[in-house]
Amino acid sequence: MSGKNTFPLPNDPIWISKLLNWANHHYPFFAYFTDNGIPYPHQGFKHQFYAAKSAFPLKEATAIYGKQKMVGIIGYDYKNVVEKLTSDHPAPVDCPESVFFLPELEILIEENQISVIHEHGDQLMSEILAFSHPLIPNPHVLVTAMTDKETYFSNIQSIKNHIISGDLYEMNYCMGFTFEEKKWDPIQGFEALMKRSAMPFSALFRGEDLYLVCASPERFLKKTGDQWIAQPIKGTIKRGANAEEDSIFQDYLANSEKERAENLMIVDLMRNDLSKVSKVGSVEVEELFGIYAFPKVSQMISTVKSKVRSDLSLETIVQATFPMGSMTGAPKIMCMELIERHEDFKRGWYSGALGYFEANGDFDLNVVIRSIVFDKASGKGYFAVGSAITHDADAEYEYQECLLKSEAIREVLEGF
Repeated sequence: MSGKNTFPLPNDPIWISKLLNWANHHYPFFAYFTDNGIPYPHQGFKHQFYAAKSAFPLKEATAIYGKQKMVGIIGYDYKNVVEKLTSDHPAPVDCPESVFFLPELEILIEENQISVIHEHGDQLMSEILAFSHPLIPNPHVLVTAMTDKETYFSNIQSIKNHIISGDLYEMNYCMGFTFEEKKWDPIQGFEALMKRSAMPFSALFRGEDLYLVCASPERFLKKTGDQWIAQPIKGTIKRGANAEEDSIFQDYLANSEKERAENLMIVDLMRNDLSKVSKVGSVEVEELFGIYAFPKVSQMISTVKSKVRSDLSLETIVQATFPMGSMTGAPKIMCMELIERHEDFKRGWYSGALGYFEANGDFDLNVVIRSIVFDKASGKGYFAVGSAITHDADAEYEYQECLLKSEAIREVLEGF
């Protein structure tokens, strides 16, 4: 790949849609990232697009890290490589543990211009803007819960018993939902999800037949220069009907002892994880219990940062920090063992990480939540939601929190 062409920002309001559909006809691997213009501490994803015709796993990406640009996704079940763990539950959709690619086409989108990095940039931009794709509205689909309410309540009690016994402090327990519809279009699904729940770490990722439609509010890990940034989310409440009610809800979240305790435990876990790849004594909490509003929910977000230890391989970084502690609980390994015991589906890409890597070794990875995984070949898809279970967790409250987190996705799929 060579050549860089700069163009004024297209005045066609659907040019991004044209880009995604054009790429879907030409590239088996692509990734579109956007922060949707949402303010976020240390910024969300850069607005950019990458595409390629071949891919490789994380093991091969380690040799390339810090030398070339890459895009990559790491599934939750990569934990079995990091630790002596297993994932024996059925997979709603079979997802590879990791998929990385070297961009053959890059499009960087700024406020007033776009840069197309490709040897035929002029020609490709003309093709994209002229691309016509027949719009057939997505069919409404039937969403099926993989875990019934009675089982959910029983598992909450079992997890609480483990906490009382001293096996763990907090565990992220998730339930999955499935659907099947070969005519469902993931690009339309992504566009619909952005209208309902635009998030700062949103992305559309294609890996051959598999698509990830992602509206994530959470950063896993960012490296910028000599600094690490991790931003765990724990604490969720619905948005109010008006500004006054919104303020009341956010005050409740900010002062909830339960939510603060959940958040603090994961902050401590992330401090410990970061210490393995950081200069001694450099780990600090920049912000604790920050409250941030998004379209459907308000979240409690903390920011942990530190100084990067030099000469770290990508494999070392992943083994020290993956998966994100907010998606496991504490202590991490015990929680992952109990997640396998209590959940009834293989998480796959859900609660893994997706992002982009610069040639200088900087990168930004989200946590794959509020996301749909779809297999175009089989027409099968799934999504999952979860919450942190502590000793004082109320099963009905946690169940309703999960339904709240799934609301935007269900609206997109079921046509509310």
